[in-house]
Amino acid sequence: MFALIEAAGWPIWFLIVASIVAVAIIGERLWSLRQSQVVPKDLLHRVVQEYRKNGVSEELIARLNRGPVLGRVFAAGLKNIRSSREIIKDSIEEAGRAATQELERFLTMLGSIAAVAPLLGLFGTVVGMIEIFGSQTPTGSNPIQLGHGISIALYNTAFGILVAVPSILFYRYFRAKVDAMVVEMELQAIKLVEVLMGERRA
Repeated sequence: MFALIEAAGWPIWFLIVASIVAVAIIGERLWSLRQSQVVPKDLLHRVVQEYRKNGVSEELIARLNRGPVLGRVFAAGLKNIRSSREIIKDSIEEAGRAATQELERFLTMLGSIAAVAPLLGLFGTVVGMIEIFGSQTPTGSNPIQLGHGISIALYNTAFGILVAVPSILFYRYFRAKVDAMVVEMELQAIKLVEVLMGERRA
């Protein structure tokens, strides 16, 4: 591994850092965007059952705030149960915007890495080309410097693509997943408001 880094030259370190950050973001988002952590399928049913049985309690709101992301949206609506429909809807929308921002955390950085990685690879290629031209002397070319320049150019180009492709694929996957979860949260929140207003049974 050290030999590969040595052959790729100092520009490879930018790509190594970018790859480490990308892997960390991908792992964190895979863990955080699990359905059980964001929009559990049976949460609305359980909340409605408890609301009809015991009403709105501080314990219920605290438990929802400690739970999945959708629970925090529900808690915002339940806290305003005695207010008008508009106030309940506004409080849910505010909580929903905060939840959406939480779901999108680090995605901008992952998309930036996907866009920048090929440019970093190109930068390494340019450095390698400079090394190649520098190997030319009046008496001929220095084969060691020529070979080192070629290896810098090729390794950085390849590694830039290697970092960019998974990053852009996971970025698009997470974007689609977040969009689907936001829509699901909106639908669940509308159902909760209708239940609280007595317009829906469950």
